[in-house]
Amino acid sequence: MKISFPAEWYPQSGVQLTWPHKDTDWADYLEEVIACYVSIAKEILRFQKLIIVCKNKEEVLLQIKDKLPISNISFYEMDTNDTWARDHTPISVFIDGVPTIYDFTFNAWGLKFAADKDNLISRNLYLQGAFNSNVKYMPYLEYVLEGGAIESDGCGTLLTTEKCLLSNNRNEFLSKEEQEELYKKIFGLERILWLKHGFLKGDDTDSHVDTLARFCAEDTIAYVQCVDKEDEHYEELYKMEQELKSFKTKKGEPYCLIPLPLPPAIYDDLGNRLPATYANFLIINKAVLLPIYACEEDKLAAEQLKKAFPDRELVCVNCLPLIKQHGSLHCVSMQYPQGFLQ
Repeated sequence: MKISFPAEWYPQSGVQLTWPHKDTDWADYLEEVIACYVSIAKEILRFQKLIIVCKNKEEVLLQIKDKLPISNISFYEMDTNDTWARDHTPISVFIDGVPTIYDFTFNAWGLKFAADKDNLISRNLYLQGAFNSNVKYMPYLEYVLEGGAIESDGCGTLLTTEKCLLSNNRNEFLSKEEQEELYKKIFGLERILWLKHGFLKGDDTDSHVDTLARFCAEDTIAYVQCVDKEDEHYEELYKMEQELKSFKTKKGEPYCLIPLPLPPAIYDDLGNRLPATYANFLIINKAVLLPIYACEEDKLAAEQLKKAFPDRELVCVNCLPLIKQHGSLHCVSMQYPQGFLQ
């Protein structure tokens, strides 16, 4: 049996967004965050299909009326706790060439928040016919795993962090070695690169790798770099940088590393630092969507990321509203490879 875990740059059949509503944590600034979602959706629809998971389709249609072309949007109604599609949606693989979705348990990053409704989204999508008829559904509900915790290069290498996968209330009944064995088996991996260091203040995910370091190609990793020794992130991000420099590709060569700046400190109304990061970009067909935060570092981040994707259009999306709930662009989206969606 051959299992392939496609990289994000593999051709896609579409992207999912799970839409905010008044019963989510976005309630206090719903209008602002919906405008951000509309901006993200608009850019995705320039290149490919969009599916929207929502509590009330008619309500969403009113919000996007005259703002989005709806002919290439599929809506799936269901109740939701929140909107972090990267973590509560299925993870896509090919098993002997057959499109397969894995449904892991989503417990809101180690039981930090309610997730009873979000944990059902993957199954509900399958039951509502979101996927092509040949797509196989495989539940792995005995294990907790979020899409933002893992990065695939599409060629048998996984990048992840120890802080997340070895944290409490996820899979603490499994040792690191047992987790390695599990992921190698179900994702068809040859090896796993574990980052011991790296964090963002205000992050609820226990250092999801998609906030810190991302595969851009089989031999290229973009990562968050901190150059200010007075910043609270400096030591951990410096140590992470040294780890990345020590990693080798499958060919035994150093990775091409592309540093992304750390945005300046951004705080909420209570003075808590928010986890702004440029590493939370989304790769789609022919483009890359980069979250920006209305600061000087936005320009440098765009210039750096363009080095990794010279043949794709780089699109900047203001994601200041998203970090108010401690996530960003990649966190609210999930891509599906070609052949998966209806």
